Amino acid sequence: MSTDALILAFDGWLRTLARVPASAERPNPGAQGTETVAGTDRADAVAALMRVNHSGEICAQGLYAGGALFARSETTREALRHAAQEELDHLAWCRERLDQLDAAPSRLDPFWYLASVVLGAGAGLISDKVSLGFVHATEDNVERHLKDHLRAIPADDTITRPILQQMLVDEVTHGQHALEQGGVELPAPVRRLMWEGAKLMTRTSEIC
Repeated sequence: MSTDALILAFDGWLRTLARVPASAERPNPGAQGTETVAGTDRADAVAALMRVNHSGEICAQGLYAGGALFARSETTREALRHAAQEELDHLAWCRERLDQLDAAPSRLDPFWYLASVVLGAGAGLISDKVSLGFVHATEDNVERHLKDHLRAIPADDTITRPILQQMLVDEVTHGQHALEQGGVELPAPVRRLMWEGAKLMTRTSEIC
């Protein structure tokens, strides 16, 4: 269990229990957009979707932190750390959009984070291949959610749409890299269970 892995886990705790906003290393893709949603009757619908995406990024931080705690190889640990850093950009962008819409993150984020840490740690204890397989399956689920959200976001929302589009590109890349680095395709029943868990997170994060 490395110092970097412990720092990653503590940082995730700050983003959830202490509600410290993440800082992005990359510019916000929606920074040049024109606000067309805030203050309208569409704001709540967009905020609900961004609350879900924010919770999804909280889960990603937990999964990566848990996996890094028990990664066998430094290569796997570094891959998880790098992906987690890019996911912090997503977390910051989602939080910024929620703030713009005068909406709060989900109150269940601490629960989702801790549950994800446990899942990530459990996978890491089994093997690096399973840990990376969990990353791939998780990113596959996030990809499906983001595509659904891009279809649901108003066409003229030029702030939210670029954020989700860049997140989608990054998530696909993370999933592919997880397989390239030795991750295994998880069995269909496990992937189905993860998808059902993702849907539960989506439904609850939309409303609270």
